[in-house]
Amino acid sequence: MGELLVLIDHDGEKPKKVSVQMLTKARELAEAAGDTVSAIWLGSGAAGAAATLGNFGAAKVYSWASEDAHGYVTLTQVEALQNVFESSGATNLLFASANFVKDVAARLAVRLDAAVITDVSDLASEDGRLVATKDVFGGSLSTTSQVRGDRKGLFGVKPNAFSAAESGGGAPEVVELDITPSDDAKKSKVVEVVAQASEGRPDVAEASIVVAGGRGLGEESGFRIIEQLADELGAAVGASRAATDAGWYPHRYQIGQTGRTISPALYLGAGISGAIQHRAGMQTSQIITCINKDSDAPIFQIADFGIVGDLYKVVPKLIEEIKARKA
Repeated sequence: MGELLVLIDHDGEKPKKVSVQMLTKARELAEAAGDTVSAIWLGSGAAGAAATLGNFGAAKVYSWASEDAHGYVTLTQVEALQNVFESSGATNLLFASANFVKDVAARLAVRLDAAVITDVSDLASEDGRLVATKDVFGGSLSTTSQVRGDRKGLFGVKPNAFSAAESGGGAPEVVELDITPSDDAKKSKVVEVVAQASEGRPDVAEASIVVAGGRGLGEESGFRIIEQLADELGAAVGASRAATDAGWYPHRYQIGQTGRTISPALYLGAGISGAIQHRAGMQTSQIITCINKDSDAPIFQIADFGIVGDLYKVVPKLIEEIKARKA
């Protein structure tokens, strides 16, 4: 019986949404193959989160609670993951497909002679091997990929690619890792971490609902109406590249090929034309809705529902209707 590894993305206390989604999928894949799921928690907080990880399918939790896990840039985490691979004999790892972790995965792959597939939207098992589905060329094509030979596989999973479901599992075994980082791993030290100010909304990459604004807003103040709609829906706020380049909204909210990739249950774009750069970051959303006064805007080609009209007339009516239904 082998182990399917899942690297947990967390906030120091609890796993993030993408982590429990990965555990749920890993449990499904492991059960089909007769394997078990093992979570890897780097940094403090594993003990308090172990029960949650077990509920979503982890039979074992590898924990490295040392400050070194996040006290240095990249390589200490690479060495920790390498240690787990070598001690467990595992062949596959799922990780959240975020920029920093992609860097960790790339360096780990070199050390393990492993293959890396990022931005995975689905995983299946075929003849004992994992088959990954992902969109390429800006989302115009969907591909399936499989690791060849005896190489290990590192799979970066997009947020909301899978549903999260508890299994009612028991408390997992917690294995404390004893790792001494190498001198090379300590050459780049993290000297300061500045937390981004939170507006109390969900993270745009993990949110179930995203409301996004673009150039059609006309000015920076136009995002106020986008935020109002998002707050009524309990949604995250996103923006097109044109809007962030204009300075209307912070770049960390940019959705697209050079920004964040999202897959929410519901995407609502207002004043966004739907250029390929933006579509590459959101077209795997389950339901796509849009508001644009240009009936020929490319966004309508992929939208499930669309309204041709002035967003400054449509969105207030939408907010009003939502409030009435919530009353």
